[in-house]
Amino acid sequence: MPSLSLRINLDPDGRIGPGKIELLEQIAAFGSISAGARQMNMSYKHAWDLVEEMNRLFGKPVVAAQTGGKHGGGAQLTPIGLAVVSRFRAIERAATAAAAQHMAALQAEIEAA
Repeated sequence: MPSLSLRINLDPDGRIGPGKIELLEQIAAFGSISAGARQMNMSYKHAWDLVEEMNRLFGKPVVAAQTGGKHGGGAQLTPIGLAVVSRFRAIERAATAAAAQHMAALQAEIEAA
């Protein structure tokens, strides 16, 4: 079955795709950049670098990190981070639906030929 993978070029040096979105979702789910990275078998450094890249791309922080202390640190998505995830997933759903519709039409044309 065909599938769709969406990547959006934001500027010549940056793009956002399913990996960065999943990282944001994992950070939101686990309340931690390091825990989100572990869920994806990714190093903390790589996860932090991706977060910093997204901060640069959007011009505002996508994750609010709290430094460790007696009870450890944590992280949560900012309103910008939440909007990035929400909008990306909406675009992805729309693109997937459109692709499925066009593939069904193509299949009908193939069968009619």
